[in-house]
Amino acid sequence: MGDSAKPGGYGQGGSGRPPKIKNKSAAAVQITAEQLIREAYERQGTTQKAPRQKVLDGEELSDYQMRRRREFEEGVRKNRSNIAEWLRYASWEESQNEVKRARSIYERALDVDSRNQTVYVKYAELEMKSKNTNLARNLYDRAVTVLPRVSQFWYRYTYMEELLGNIEGTREIFSRWMQWEPEEEAWTAFIKFERRYKEIDNARAVFERFVFVHPEPKTWLKWTKFEEELGQTDLVRDIFGRAIDRLGEAFMDQHIFISFAKFEVRMKEVERARAIYKYALERLPKAKSLALYNQYTLFEKQYGDKEEIENVVVNKRRMQYEATLKHDVHDYDAWLDYAKLEEASGNAGRTREVYERAIAEYPQVAEKRLWRRYTYLWLYYALFEETVARDPERARQVYVACAELIPHKRFTFAKMWLQYAWFEVRQLDIGAARRALGQAIGMCPKDKLFRGYIELELELREFDRVRKLYSKYLEFNPTNCATWVEFAKLEAALGETERCQALFELAVEQPTLYMPEVLWKAYIDFEYDLGDYDKTRQLYERLLALTDHVKVWVSLARFEAAIAPEPAGGAAAARSVYERAYARMKDLRLTEERLALLEAWKEAEENEPQGDSAAVEKKMPRRVRKRRTLEDGSMEEYFDYVFPDDEEQGARFKLLAKAHLWKQQAAAAATSNPDVEASD
Repeated sequence: MGDSAKPGGYGQGGSGRPPKIKNKSAAAVQITAEQLIREAYERQGTTQKAPRQKVLDGEELSDYQMRRRREFEEGVRKNRSNIAEWLRYASWEESQNEVKRARSIYERALDVDSRNQTVYVKYAELEMKSKNTNLARNLYDRAVTVLPRVSQFWYRYTYMEELLGNIEGTREIFSRWMQWEPEEEAWTAFIKFERRYKEIDNARAVFERFVFVHPEPKTWLKWTKFEEELGQTDLVRDIFGRAIDRLGEAFMDQHIFISFAKFEVRMKEVERARAIYKYALERLPKAKSLALYNQYTLFEKQYGDKEEIENVVVNKRRMQYEATLKHDVHDYDAWLDYAKLEEASGNAGRTREVYERAIAEYPQVAEKRLWRRYTYLWLYYALFEETVARDPERARQVYVACAELIPHKRFTFAKMWLQYAWFEVRQLDIGAARRALGQAIGMCPKDKLFRGYIELELELREFDRVRKLYSKYLEFNPTNCATWVEFAKLEAALGETERCQALFELAVEQPTLYMPEVLWKAYIDFEYDLGDYDKTRQLYERLLALTDHVKVWVSLARFEAAIAPEPAGGAAAARSVYERAYARMKDLRLTEERLALLEAWKEAEENEPQGDSAAVEKKMPRRVRKRRTLEDGSMEEYFDYVFPDDEEQGARFKLLAKAHLWKQQAAAAATSNPDVEASD
C-alpha cells in the first residue's frame, strides 16, 4: 500500500474531505485476503478471555443473580425442550446454594420431559449432596416407577440404601427389580449383596429364580461355582444334573459336561469324569463337541492308559475326516488319509469299508487330475489287500475293477498297470503280468508303459523280448533319442557291436529327433571307446555338416588333441580345428559363439607346453557400448563385441569405397568439362 497522508487524518482543517494520497504506487509488501483470513483463524485461540467479575456487596450479588436468572429464564422460555439449558440453570442455582430453586427447576424440567434419565440423575445427586435422604429416596422411587427398564436407577437406588444401612429396604428394592427380569448383571449384583451379609439361603433362592429366567449354560455354571466354593459337593452334582435335564439335547452345551467332568476330577472321581465324557460324546452332535473331544483327549492323556488315548485320538481324527468328506465327497486326499488312519488302527473291516466308500465316489468329469487322485485310492486299496489283509485274490479283483473303470479312450495311468504287473510277478504268474502290460500298450501306449515292460523283461533276462519291445517302442515314438541310446547300449552290453552301430546309424538318419545332441554324443562316445578314431572323426564331420554349434567344434578340437601320438601334433591338429571353426563363425557373423570359441582356444593353448596363447589373445574382441532404436522409437544402450579382424576388414572396405567414390567424381567432372583432363 502507498504512503498515507499526514497525521492530521480524516477531516483535517474542518473541511471534512479525505486527504489526497500522493504516492499511488504498490506497496513493497502486499497483503492478500487469504493472509487476512489465516491470521484471523490463528488468532482465535489466542483471544484473551473476559475478566472475571468480582462481587463486592450483597446488592451487587442480587443484581448479578437477577440478571443471570433473567437470562436463564429467557433461554428456557425460548426453547423449553432443550434439557441442557435446564440442567445449566439448575447447576447454576446449586452453585449459588439455592437448593429450593434448583429443585424447582428440576421439577419444571421433569414436567417438560418426564423420561429424561440425566435430569433424574442430577436431581438425585442434588438431594444426596444436600443430605435430603427421604427426598432422594422418593425421587429414585419415581424414577424406577417411570423407567423400570433403566438399570442405572436401580443400581443407584440399591447402593444408596445399602450405604445408609437399610439392608431390608435394599433387599426389597432388589426383589422389586427382579420382578422385571433384568439382565444377568442385575441378578449377579443381588446374589453378591446376599453373600456380603451371609444370607446363603437367600442367595440360593435368587439362583433358583436366576436359572429360571436365564436358562443359559453359563448361568448354571455360575450356580455350580457358587455351591462349590461353599463346599456343597452333593448339591453341585444335583445342579449339574438339573441343568442337563432342563436344557435337554436341543439346547445342551458341551461346556456343561466339561465343567462337570473337571469338577469330578477335582473331587478325585476319575471314573465319574470318564463316564461323563463318554455320555456326552454319545449324545452331542459332532459339530458341537470339538472342545469336548479336546478336553477328553487331555483327560485320557493324564489319567488313561495307552489304548484309551489312541482310541480318543483316532475318534477325533475320524470326526474331522467325516466332516471334511461331508463338505466335499470328492476330496480323494481326505479319503486316502482316512483309510490310512483306519489301517493304522488295525481294524481291517473299517479300513475296507472306508476304501469301498471312497472308490464309490468316482469323478463325474473326465479330468485327468481328479482321476489320478482317484486311481491312487484303488492302488492303495489293492496294496492293503495284498500286504495287510493277506488276500491276493481280492487284491487281483481290485486291480481288474480299476482297469475296467478307467476311461482308456481318453487317458490311462501307467502306474496302475505296472503295479498290477508286478503284483502278478510276486504271485509267480509271469504270463498274467505280460498279458496286463500287453493289454495296456494295446489300448493306450505310453512311454512309461514301454519302459516298465522293458524293465520287467530285463529283470527276467528275456533279451529277445526286450528287443521286440524296443522295436515296438521305436515304432510308437521314433523321435525319442533316449530310447535309441538305451537300445544301442543294450546291444553293446550284449557284445553285439554291429547291431549297436546299425541302430545308431538308423537313429541319426531319422528326419525328426528330440534332443539329437544326446544321440550324437552317445554315438561318438561309442566309437571313441572302440578306438576307431577315423570313424569318430567322420561322425564329427557329419555332425558339423548339420550344425555349427560351438560346443561341437570345441569337442572336435579336444578330441584331436587327445588322440595325437605327440603333444605337438595333437596341438597342431586341434589348432587347425579352432582356426576352421573361427573362420566359419566369422563368416556366419556369430559374435557370442566366436567369443566362446576364442576362450576355449585360449585355454587349450595355455595348457599346452608349446602353445601360442598370445596369437589367440590378439583375436580377442573388445567390449563397446552401442545404442539402437527400438520398435516404439526409444533408444536402448547395449554392449557388443568388436573383433580386430572385423575392424581391419572394415578399414579396407572404407578405403576401397573412398577410392571408388573419387573415381566416380572424376568421371563426372570429365564429362561436364571435356577440356579439363583429370590429373593423376
